[in-house]
Amino acid sequence: MGDVLAGSNSTWEFETDAVLIRFERGIRAPKLLQTLGERRVPYEALSDVELTPGSKRGTVALRLTPRPGADPLMDAADGQLKEASDPYRLVLPAERETLADYYATELRSALPPDARKPAERFLVAAPKPPLSFKAYDGKASFDGSSVTFRWFWTGASSAKWKAGDQSFSVGELEEVEWRSPEVFNGHLRLRRRGEDAADRPGEADQDPSAVVFGLGYGLVHESLPFAAAVLGAIREAGPTGETVAPATPVNCARADPADIAERIRHLGELHSAGLLTEEEFSAKKAQLLAEL
Repeated sequence: MGDVLAGSNSTWEFETDAVLIRFERGIRAPKLLQTLGERRVPYEALSDVELTPGSKRGTVALRLTPRPGADPLMDAADGQLKEASDPYRLVLPAERETLADYYATELRSALPPDARKPAERFLVAAPKPPLSFKAYDGKASFDGSSVTFRWFWTGASSAKWKAGDQSFSVGELEEVEWRSPEVFNGHLRLRRRGEDAADRPGEADQDPSAVVFGLGYGLVHESLPFAAAVLGAIREAGPTGETVAPATPVNCARADPADIAERIRHLGELHSAGLLTEEEFSAKKAQLLAEL
């Protein structure tokens, strides 16, 4: 098609085999879209195109529907995104409805014959690592081969402090669960291959395989691209995970002595409160001192 269609919060550039979506930056733009920056969506990743009246008077909305299994971001979101944060929705003034209808028709003609079928693999690229974000109870990092959780003493539960900082190689993971705080109790939770759900803590704030966040704390708009990147790496690894490089150790750099001292102090508080045994306290203290 080779044309450009500009609307609210984004601009769509129509290429021969894909639509390149560039998201605007600014105070009014949804933070998730700003974080994404831009996305290239192949036409083969789409199942439908629709043009409907916009939620605001005097507007129309052009929306693409991705095929199930084609986009790691939308698979991770699992229908939880609000309309304003939908990366597949372009809002236009009502006077441009005829032009929008033209593009909708052109896009429908470009859809693949099996558009209604789930995709066998991700067709839209996942956000590229390295990625990280601060949750309420810890910092999550992903370098492309492993996910690490480093707990904050101000927010992490005693269960997570007892378990210690966590590292998961992509090869040992089977799934990523992302929950928006606008819909559920916000969290990002990892599930290992072959893990029995009955053996895991019911609440994410007690699960060392999860970080929690909510409205007002934790960079929620950064957590979904993070989840999509990890999910994309898991799918790329395949059912056995053998193609993924070994995980990078959590403590690969010299730690901040002040941070270590603060964490040991918090461990002491947990020990004094009876939440850590003498053996657990000594083992965790030795582990932290070894980081220096």
